[in-house]
Amino acid sequence: MNLKPRRLGLFAVLCSLVLAVAVTARPDRSFEISPAEAKEIRNFVRLLEEAHYNREAVEPASYQGIIRAFMEDWDAHHLFFLEADATQFAEKYGEGLYWNVSSLGNINPAFDIFERYEELAEIRASWIFERLQGEFDLESDDHYTVDRRELDWPASAAEADALWEMRLRFELIQELLNEQELDEAKEKIRKRYERMLKNLADIETHEVTEVFLTNIAQLYDPHSTYFSADTYEDFSIQMRLQLVGIGALLGLEDDECVIREIIPGGPADLDSRLKPNDRIIAVSQSADPEAENVELIGMKLRKIVDLIRGEKGTDVFLTIQPADHPDPSARQKIRLTRDVVNLDSARARGAIFEVPNDTGDLRPIGVITLPAFYGPSPGETDANPASASGDVSLLIEEMLARGIDGLVLDLRGNGGGLLSEAIDLTGLFIEQGPVVQVRSYYGDIKVDNDDDESVRYAGPLAVLVSRYSASASEIVAGALQNYGRAVVLGDSSTHGKGTVQTVYEMRNLDPRLRLTDAKTGAAKFTIQKFYLPSGSSTQLNGVVPDIVLPSIDDVMESGERFLPQALVWDEIETAEFDGSPLGLHILSPLLDASHTRQQTLTEFDFLQRNIAWFTARQEEESVSLNLDERIAQRDADKRFREAMDEERKLLQNQNFDFTEFMLTHPEQDGITAVEVVDPTVADEDLLTPEEDLLMAETSDEKTVPEPADDEATADAETELAETETPAEDPEPEGYARLDIHLREAMRVLVDAVEIGRQPQFAERLPLTVHPSTGG
Repeated sequence: MNLKPRRLGLFAVLCSLVLAVAVTARPDRSFEISPAEAKEIRNFVRLLEEAHYNREAVEPASYQGIIRAFMEDWDAHHLFFLEADATQFAEKYGEGLYWNVSSLGNINPAFDIFERYEELAEIRASWIFERLQGEFDLESDDHYTVDRRELDWPASAAEADALWEMRLRFELIQELLNEQELDEAKEKIRKRYERMLKNLADIETHEVTEVFLTNIAQLYDPHSTYFSADTYEDFSIQMRLQLVGIGALLGLEDDECVIREIIPGGPADLDSRLKPNDRIIAVSQSADPEAENVELIGMKLRKIVDLIRGEKGTDVFLTIQPADHPDPSARQKIRLTRDVVNLDSARARGAIFEVPNDTGDLRPIGVITLPAFYGPSPGETDANPASASGDVSLLIEEMLARGIDGLVLDLRGNGGGLLSEAIDLTGLFIEQGPVVQVRSYYGDIKVDNDDDESVRYAGPLAVLVSRYSASASEIVAGALQNYGRAVVLGDSSTHGKGTVQTVYEMRNLDPRLRLTDAKTGAAKFTIQKFYLPSGSSTQLNGVVPDIVLPSIDDVMESGERFLPQALVWDEIETAEFDGSPLGLHILSPLLDASHTRQQTLTEFDFLQRNIAWFTARQEEESVSLNLDERIAQRDADKRFREAMDEERKLLQNQNFDFTEFMLTHPEQDGITAVEVVDPTVADEDLLTPEEDLLMAETSDEKTVPEPADDEATADAETELAETETPAEDPEPEGYARLDIHLREAMRVLVDAVEIGRQPQFAERLPLTVHPSTGG
């Protein structure tokens, strides 16, 4: 294909001329709020001031920062506004903003800023349509900074034009690198900004209000937000209904659609190609090359969701910018079949691996993967609904019957769920005692205990975590670490989401509205913080593993600490419990053995080279605007990834043999033992070898969302079915994938078993409960 520039076709020129004239038409609308809405705004501010956990941190002067934050909600990369706009709005509205909003319910500054943005966007679109008629130098040595969030807005119109000159060259090269001819690339860019204007024209008063009030809420912390009446109605419907789609939580970031989380058991999870932080660039309803591929930039999240949802069994085609690829031009096209969540696929599952020790003897090590802390929903009618703790108990029973020497609890990607299930699940591995402490703003501390003295599994235990282990997962991992019951392995820390939110409908603050059917908005805000038995909060710092494994997740800006206004880490008094963290006499030999393997094993060298490549590319602050250079870089990246893929296939052949156990409905067949030997290679990238299985539904949040409070459950009774990935399957999934972190966790458990043979461990083996309590 010829990637060199060609002259713009006559049709594209005529279309650009027509649009350059038509773009000046402004939508016929006005932004204003009713007296009832003004009162709701005042009540919203009062609610945050009186009930938010972090209320003392926000003062009237804090509101001045909202002006710039609100501007950046529309213009995150500082492309449309001028620096003079920021100065003017700050001087005009900043000082008196708090009093206008809190006393009068006046948010006119929000409407003035949005109207200015819309005006500048229309002016810029006209400039773009005209500029696309000309020629572009794609052979220069210029570079363009893609992420401009930390840079200033242009100081003048001329500086803005120069910036956009480079921006257009950047966008043209993006399209040329994705098999577009120059005329096609220009046409695609023209349509992009035409759609941007249409999306802006569709913005309504309640949407501007929602964005502005969410900025107020996020002065307090990143998990607080405001729902307009329409958004709250959608939110409530989603909590009650089972929707058909791809099974992913979507969010907006810098005007782009981002995958926040993957719902366990949904189409995206079962397909396994979509990952958290991937960006959906475009959506099509057909594989036909002539079918419209709708770009999503600037589109409202509700419209994006409507494009992706559809009838069960129908296909949707997504164009993805992968999060694990540092080149912004990288694209991946994924076909998914819409469906409801497969609840059995979302449940705990397990396997027994045959893991060699240093002498080559095989040790049976169990692995239980838990995607979420699910349990009975409110109003559950099933006599025996499925639960995370119940399912894990069933898997433990089967594994104990088969004589496992150790157990890995895999919580990677588990975004949380029911706190009660986290407590019950922790109780499977410890005697009775505190699991989590919950503190309110007033200092009241509630200690949640495991009151069951029985221990379901008393043997050597490891917990595997990642940056995407959040909330309830962090409580379980941290509590087991506090008790010295397990060795924790994984990324350098878990997510760090140690807060509790509630949703409060605004009508409840107005006695008269409570008696009517009037629709109001709602506030979601933080009311409590989690603390471990030791008194250490899981907020911000998360749980730091005993053994840290190299991970590409640690290179990405992922986790609570990267969210603006995140609440601080702190600690309270230690609860009384019978336990202590692992002593050095146990941890040191495990650390030493793991570090030696990380320095010597081929698979860790493979992983480190992937991380080093990604890190080097990620640290590049700008990209070349020379087409030949970008083609060379693209081809070099492709060669590197293909070489890594070949290495991964070789490493795949070294996977430990395993037998897998799946939870099934009672009407299905029971256990049919099949051993998996030398599973074949999955056609996936191993830049993120840790499987990310997260739970959620659609959301309008612009931050990493906290886990849902509830999850749907499967039918009453449960049986175990033992399955395999056949050797002839060209794309093995689940445990058949190359999983370096899981392999190392199992090796560490084998080390613990071997260490336990030493005389000093005669009374209690490492990572176990006292023998008198075992079960």
